[in-house]
Amino acid sequence: MRSVLSATLMVAAMGAAQAQTTPPASGIKPKTVTTVPVRPAVQKPEDTANAMTQAERLALQSDLAWVGEYNGAISGDVSERMVNAIKEFQKKRGGKPTGVLNPQERGALADTARKRQDNVGWKIVTEPATGARVGIPTKLVPQLTSDASGAKWTSPTGTVQVLLTRRKEANPATAKLAEQEKKEPAGRSVDYTVVKPDFFVLSGMQGQKKFYLRGTFKGDEVRILTILYDQAVQNTVEPVVIAMSSAFTAFPSGVLAGPPPRKTVEYGTGVVVSDDGAIVTDRVATEQCIALTIPGYGNADRVAEDKEHDLALLRIYGARGLKPLNIAGNATQTALDITGIADPQNQGGSAAASSVKASVAQLGGGGDAALSPPPALGFSGAAALDGDGKFAGIAVLRPVLVAGPAGTTPPAQAALVPADTVREFLKAHGVNASGGSADAKAAVVRVICVRK
Repeated sequence: MRSVLSATLMVAAMGAAQAQTTPPASGIKPKTVTTVPVRPAVQKPEDTANAMTQAERLALQSDLAWVGEYNGAISGDVSERMVNAIKEFQKKRGGKPTGVLNPQERGALADTARKRQDNVGWKIVTEPATGARVGIPTKLVPQLTSDASGAKWTSPTGTVQVLLTRRKEANPATAKLAEQEKKEPAGRSVDYTVVKPDFFVLSGMQGQKKFYLRGTFKGDEVRILTILYDQAVQNTVEPVVIAMSSAFTAFPSGVLAGPPPRKTVEYGTGVVVSDDGAIVTDRVATEQCIALTIPGYGNADRVAEDKEHDLALLRIYGARGLKPLNIAGNATQTALDITGIADPQNQGGSAAASSVKASVAQLGGGGDAALSPPPALGFSGAAALDGDGKFAGIAVLRPVLVAGPAGTTPPAQAALVPADTVREFLKAHGVNASGGSADAKAAVVRVICVRK
């Protein structure tokens, strides 16, 4: 039995056919009927944005902020401000301001944002003293000092400063905290205020600098992120400020909680690269150490670092019989032997050098590349050579993953710092790394970091 809908469609079809085949009555001129096509409803930009996933909207707002078009909260919520930012981006590219990005426009936006992030050295870090999660433009503010009350990142000339502070306060509330911060320090002029139940934002002038402040509390602890910058660098810094505000998580939980406290004693690997005691290793494995020891040779000094590529340069003095590794030439194979000294717990307390297999996605690209699978603990700073014994670079480990912004890919757990980057780092610090042998096991040493 046919449904009512099917029958209705059939009657309509028969009527239409009859109308087309039945001749008109004699003497009556048939009327010309013009059929006007019905246009589908035009989808609004807001509808398109709402159809995206939350992660896609967050990434879109973040990218728009990085190119200087969006200055709202990066929340994933659809707003007129976001749509207008898309239109402005389209207009500046010479396109039609529809408020909806086509695939080519979205790709161009992401590429532009990524380049600007690279230009300022954007990294998501977890500040050790507080555990707060902060986005830092490491190229703008490379200098870091910290203590139990927080941390301060600054540019070499002080034009840009980032301060993370913590304090105890009885019965805090965002409205109360906002009023306090408006008055401290004296002379602060506020021209923008937002107070929400769980956070507050202030911006304006502090002396001769512009400032942006975001704060919140949990229990009786207050945590505040303050960014100060000269007006001369406003165009560079302000898009970064929005990204920093969005990335700031004062009291992370779950996957955002960051790494656990660093071990009191941590083991890594160093590669001897010169006869006079120069050793290259992993920066992260050797930071915040009150003592660095190379077993069999004594104490080492940490004399230089490369924060962008996580390299550190150590020096031991008066050592004899060193067997530096030949780091000239370039590896051509992506299958590598990673030679280092595993953590004592992984080898029954011994200190033998060993090699493990790993592969890298690319060689010679200029940037750090992911190593897979990641070597075991203790291999931070290990030497990487290809099957022909040619130096490929230094392996650096990130055993704890720190979550980044929503929609982004977490950093690789292990990475290869390419040979050219290692050589440039050593050359910049006066290390003559010519000569040496291809015996990686003879060239690697254990590095012991002792922390408070």
